[in-house]
Amino acid sequence: MEQFNFKALHNGSDIRGIARKGLKGEQVNFGPEVIEKLGRAFVIWLQTYFSGKDKLRISVGRDCRHSGAELSEALCKGLTVAGADVVDFGLASTPAMFMSTQLGDNPVDAGIMITGSHAPQNHNGLKFFTSEGGLDKNDINEILELAENNPHKVRHKGSIVREDFMKTYSEYLSDVVKKGVKHAEVYDKPLEGLKIVVDAGNGCGGFFATEVLQSLGADVSESQFLEPDGDFPNHAPDPEDTTAIVSLSNKVKESNADLGVIFDTDVDRTGFVDDTGKPVNRNSLIALMSAIVLKEHPESTIVTDSITSDGLSWFINEHLGGKHHRYQRGYKNVINEAVRLNGIGQETWLAIETSGHAAFKENYFLDDGAYTAIKLIITLANLRSKGKRLNELIKDLPDSVDSCEVRLMITSSDYIQAGSDIISETGIMAGNKSNWDLLPENYEGVRVKCSGPGQDGWFLLRLSLHDPVLALNIESNESGGVQKIAEELFDFFGRFENLDLSAFKRFGLL
Repeated sequence: MEQFNFKALHNGSDIRGIARKGLKGEQVNFGPEVIEKLGRAFVIWLQTYFSGKDKLRISVGRDCRHSGAELSEALCKGLTVAGADVVDFGLASTPAMFMSTQLGDNPVDAGIMITGSHAPQNHNGLKFFTSEGGLDKNDINEILELAENNPHKVRHKGSIVREDFMKTYSEYLSDVVKKGVKHAEVYDKPLEGLKIVVDAGNGCGGFFATEVLQSLGADVSESQFLEPDGDFPNHAPDPEDTTAIVSLSNKVKESNADLGVIFDTDVDRTGFVDDTGKPVNRNSLIALMSAIVLKEHPESTIVTDSITSDGLSWFINEHLGGKHHRYQRGYKNVINEAVRLNGIGQETWLAIETSGHAAFKENYFLDDGAYTAIKLIITLANLRSKGKRLNELIKDLPDSVDSCEVRLMITSSDYIQAGSDIISETGIMAGNKSNWDLLPENYEGVRVKCSGPGQDGWFLLRLSLHDPVLALNIESNESGGVQKIAEELFDFFGRFENLDLSAFKRFGLL
C-alpha cells in the first residue's frame, strides 16, 4: 500500500471516510486495507494503554451500511494479526460496544463500532471504546499516527468468536425499566397499557422495539422501519431530519400512541414525539430530560452545547432550580465538561446536546439513545399511573418566536485562523455597539445579546467542528427579529473577502 494520509480520516473523536463510490468527485479512502492497518494500530495503542497486557479481547460491531461486513472482516483481520482476540457482535449499536466493556461474565478490554453515524450511506467510520469511555481526539490522533507509520508489530495470532451481545445489552435496559417503574402490577411487564411507536429509520435501533419494549409489555405494533437496510429507503435515520420527524409524528397521531421514539443510525442519539404528535427534540428534549434529572438530583448542573436558547436557561435555572452550564459543541466536549465539573465537586448528572446526544452519570456518561429513551419511558409510565401526561413537565418552557442557523463558508486556505479572526472582530464590533452586549461565560465563539429595536434575541457565531464554516445561530422573541439581526450582521460581514455570504439569500439580502 502506497503512502496514505491517515490524518485525513480524523473526525473529532471518531475516524471517518468514504467506503464506497457515491457523489461525483468523491474518492474512496476507507477500504479494507486501510481499516486493517487501523485495527493493528489500535492493538499497539492498547498495549501502551494497558501497560503491556499480554492478551487483549476486543469486541467489534457494525451498523447496517453495505460496506460494513467487508470492513468488519478487514478490521477483525488487523486485530487478530496484531495478537488480539476478537468478539464479533455483527449488527450492533454504538452504545452496546462500550457496554461490552462493562457487562457480562467476561467483559472485553475494548470495543470498536464500525459506523458512519448520520453521514451519507457510502461513508463509514470507527468509534473506539475502553472501559473508561470513548476515546478523545488526542487518542484518535495517536492511533492514526501509528497506522501511518505502517505498524508491523505482530504477536501470536488471535482468535475470532461470534456473540449475540445485543441480547445481553437489551436485558440490561429492560432491568433498568423494571426497577424504575413504581406502580407496575406485574414486575416483568411494567409497560403494559402503553403504546409506543419506534422509528429506527432502517438503522440499528429496531431491537429496542422488539427486544426491550415488547418484552416489557408495551404495544409496539405501529412501529416502523425497524428492519436494518443500508439504503435507508424511507428517510434518513436522524432525529433532526424534518422528513423523519414528520413521518413519526403522523404515525403517532394515526395510531393514538402514547409516545414516538426515533433513533439515528447507530442509536447514540434520539428524539421523541409526544402523544399529540408534537416533536420533543433540541431545546424541548433538553428541557424534558433536565426536568427528569433535576427531580432526582435537585440543584445539580445540566451541561449543554452552546446553541441552546435563553428560554431553556430560564427553565433550568429559575423554573427547575438547577444550574445551566453551556459549553462548546461536540458530544465528547459536553461529556468531558460534565466529568470535569464532577471532579471539582460540582454535582452534574446530565450532559446533553441539542443534536440528541445525552449522557447520564449513572450510565457511565455514555451517550446512549436507547438509555435516554428508557429514562423518558419510565417517567411516562409513572406519570400515566397518576393520570398525568409527559408534556406537562415542559409546559412552562418558553418558545422563541423565530430562530435559524446559517452556515457561512470560509474561502481561505487557513480557515481556522481566518474564522477565528472574524469571530474576534465580531466580538469587538458587538462590544462597541449600543443595544448589543457580549454574554459572559461563553466557551465557544462569540455569543451576543441583541436588544435593538424589534430584535430581543441573541446570536452565536462559532467555527464548525469539522468544516471550513462559520456557523451562525440566531434566535429572537419577536416576529421579524431574526431578520433584523441578520441584516446588521450581513452589513458587517461584507468587509471580509474570505467569507461567502450566499447563505444570506434566505433573508433576501443578495
